[in-house]
Amino acid sequence: MALELFGSKNCPFTAELREDLEWRGIEFVEYDVETDAKALERMLCLTNGGRTVPVLAEDGQVRQIGWQGRGCVIGHGQP
Repeated sequence: MALELFGSKNCPFTAELREDLEWRGIEFVEYDVETDAKALERMLCLTNGGRTVPVLAEDGQVRQIGWQGRGCVIGHGQP
């Protein structure tokens, strides 16, 4: 299974994590949980209801929540 990045286009920490993965040449699939209801549902299952993005998951397991100790909280369409 591919590395998965759950985030939001409005979250600067999602952008920073994406840029780091790209810079290191790591392949991943990205989901915007504000526009993709299925991705949001999957992220909530992986994080036991946690709403902080970005979330990095691999093989169905959360590897990282946030970026360098920071993140955005998703709720009611707002980060």
